[in-house]
Amino acid sequence: MSTRTYQVRTFGCQMNVHDSERLAGLLEDAGYVPADDGGVPDVVVLNTCAVRENADNKLYGNLGHLRPTKLANPGMQIAVGGCLAQKDRGDIVKKAPWVDVVFGTHNIGSLPVLLDRARHNERAQVEILESLDVFPSTLPARRDSAHSGWVSISVGCNNTCTFCIVPSLRGKEKDRRPGEVLAEVQALVAEGVLEVTLLGQNVNSYGVEFGDRLAFGKLLRACGDIDGLERVRFTSPHPKDFTDDVIAAMAETPNVCHSLHMPLQSGSDRVLKAMRRSYRSARYLSIIDKVRAAMPDAAITTDIIVGFPGETEEDFRQTLDVVRASRFSSAFTFQYSKRPGTPAASLPDQLPKQVVQERFDRLIAVQEAVSWAQNKELVGATVEVLVSTGEGRKDADTARMSGRGRDGRLVHFTPGSADVRPGDVVHATVTYAAPHHLVADGPLVSHRRTRAGDNFAAGVRPKTSGVGLGLPSFGPPAPSPEPVGGCAIR
Repeated sequence: MSTRTYQVRTFGCQMNVHDSERLAGLLEDAGYVPADDGGVPDVVVLNTCAVRENADNKLYGNLGHLRPTKLANPGMQIAVGGCLAQKDRGDIVKKAPWVDVVFGTHNIGSLPVLLDRARHNERAQVEILESLDVFPSTLPARRDSAHSGWVSISVGCNNTCTFCIVPSLRGKEKDRRPGEVLAEVQALVAEGVLEVTLLGQNVNSYGVEFGDRLAFGKLLRACGDIDGLERVRFTSPHPKDFTDDVIAAMAETPNVCHSLHMPLQSGSDRVLKAMRRSYRSARYLSIIDKVRAAMPDAAITTDIIVGFPGETEEDFRQTLDVVRASRFSSAFTFQYSKRPGTPAASLPDQLPKQVVQERFDRLIAVQEAVSWAQNKELVGATVEVLVSTGEGRKDADTARMSGRGRDGRLVHFTPGSADVRPGDVVHATVTYAAPHHLVADGPLVSHRRTRAGDNFAAGVRPKTSGVGLGLPSFGPPAPSPEPVGGCAIR
């Protein structure tokens, strides 16, 4: 019997991207291999999102395109997982009866078994659990990048924002133990990874489950003790849980990057209250001020929703005021749209599309002016760039390569005659600034070849085994003692 191949298609947030790495690791442990580009996989997994606009249309559009391929290839299987699977459940098979497996956010570890069962029984398998089966970290992961890795520190969310469906799909917050998180970070570094991003739906409320409100700051500091780990990032914190000890940890831990993504959502206190966001604009701005006082070079990014039900022109003006005062380096801006199952979907005073669009355009113009002004201040500065792939869409035309600075800014640079690989680290001097990126077209100041670059060149991607649950602690787990005598089972 020939080896079965797989392909995972990911939609949505960073949590979904990381879940897809787990799905790939599970399938490879079960004997599957990645499908060749352009080939027809034996298994296609769609890891879905229910938060983004038109998520349903995107899923069923993809399933429609896959149907003729499946009909032409007997034995091919299609699996649907993620947030939309958790929400729609058995309806997916009713709407698309050619789907073989539907699994939810709480049981991604079941995928290989469900595929086997569907193949054996010749009927669709739908398994949606209401709570977490096993913490995702106990599962293997095939990482997408040779140089950067996601590390989940928690899943789920205890907040009740009226526009968000995540808590009902991901459940209440579940925290990993610190020793377990650090063990996974060390495993990635041992594979050559230079940068990790600590991931959680509400990353800075970490520790709530085991009763340590200062746990996140301690975790950042502990990451600073891991040799070979050059960059630490995290996403996304909630303003209501942002404490001064986290700012101190960011400022005082050398490998923690001075970049912060902190969702604002609205600058109007009235709208924030309607959103059930438990902070107000003054509190948000005070955090920004403290971050900049401790780290003047910090780049701060955010999320903003335009056109929330009942938003007035004055509410929107207040959002623009906070944007100008915050001096975000960039912002992810969204036009509000109804999400079935959220409290905001039934609120009165839903705004006309043309009003939302006009405000959205004005917000983009203000933010681009703010971003551009900040980026222009960096012209002539030397920046450290961790080289990556897929960041610069025009790199082939311009003979440039791209990567991210320590502050998270996108930098396009000219490698010249240097043999630079993704995963290597370069220093380059900024020659031009645009609202969304920097350009460094002069000679490189320096180029450091890394093990991550070696792995990229060799086509090697890190694979990490699952890390089991441990006890609350900080610092790397102690090594197991060698047996003194007799025999040992290992």
